[in-house]
Amino acid sequence: MDDWTTSHERVLAQRNAEGWMFLIEAARDLRTTGAIAPSGKALARLLTDPVQKHGSRPLNVLEAGAGTGSVTRTLVPRLSAGSRLDIVEANARFAARLHHLVRVHPRLVGGSEPVTVHHTLVERLDTDRSYDVIVSGLPFTNFTPVQVETIMDRYMGLLQPGGTLTYFAYRGSRYARALTSSRASVHRHREVEEVLAGYQRRYAVGCRTVWGNLPPAEVWQLRRPAAVPCPRALDTAAAPDSMVTAAR
Repeated sequence: MDDWTTSHERVLAQRNAEGWMFLIEAARDLRTTGAIAPSGKALARLLTDPVQKHGSRPLNVLEAGAGTGSVTRTLVPRLSAGSRLDIVEANARFAARLHHLVRVHPRLVGGSEPVTVHHTLVERLDTDRSYDVIVSGLPFTNFTPVQVETIMDRYMGLLQPGGTLTYFAYRGSRYARALTSSRASVHRHREVEEVLAGYQRRYAVGCRTVWGNLPPAEVWQLRRPAAVPCPRALDTAAAPDSMVTAAR
């Protein structure tokens, strides 16, 4: 058996293991696991394209909702020398897998790119860093509209002026939910899409569909304007303490 065959079989075995892990975690907790399978390579490449477009300049990058690391493995080789990557994952089992990935990834062993895995919600990420690129894998349609707005405001606040946020949404998910879920769930799904549409109208600079993913997905790119304050910055002083904490 040659080296290519052995390597190919290892990749297939890893994908099978990750697929089963997603199904198990989705059954346990849909709040932190919104997919039934890891992101495919085409989706991962499109989500991480903004990192590569910056060229050789060192970047601050945030990946939120990294899951088993299918996007992380595409993201890491695209980091320029001197870049910093923060990975946020709320699911404890996924976070443990990501810690292992960071320890053994050949690009990171003895490398100069600091990578930190944070086992937390992105709303609770304790950082004073701002980011050139944020890559989100969070399952927005599993959240409430208020949670989605809080997360999106957090993202836009964490971005540097001119920074880019990428996230994806499965195509046809509303119609699938209409066939399988309660009226309340369908209504919540519609409200989440309306919240996201508001951010798309204000900040979107592109959207592409990955038909080869399971299921097909739309990848959105949003950019924080270079000369506009972050959302709600002007009325933060008048907001209750709890709102200020959630927006930081």
